[in-house]
Amino acid sequence: MATTEAKGTFEVKMNPLTLNEKIDDPMLARFSLDKQFSGDLEAMSHGEMLSAGTSINGSAGYVAIETVTGSLRGLAGSFVLQHSGTMTRGAPQLSITVVPDSGTGELAGLAGKLEINIEDSKHFYSFEYSLDK
Repeated sequence: MATTEAKGTFEVKMNPLTLNEKIDDPMLARFSLDKQFSGDLEAMSHGEMLSAGTSINGSAGYVAIETVTGSLRGLAGSFVLQHSGTMTRGAPQLSITVVPDSGTGELAGLAGKLEINIEDSKHFYSFEYSLDK
């Protein structure tokens, strides 16, 4: 199946949330995610992130789930992105994929991977996707 690339920018707002009351670990944190995408993907997203920092500067990990709602190159619907990221002493490794069969509306059948690039505090995305209709 042929893939298409969508590009653009996004703004993100993260706010701290309370961890489960049974968790008492200063290395763990929970955040809400709110994003506004512009470009080929005109959408908003809402989700949650769990993160773990370490005593070594530049080493951490996070997981997140977010629902994206809007339009992708004019096709309306929603889909879910799953994040898994680690940073080892400043070297990042990040995987952001569309949850299989999460696409709705005109985005039903969507599959793909999203990459994030941050330059001068501005967030850019590159989304390689396919649409099985």
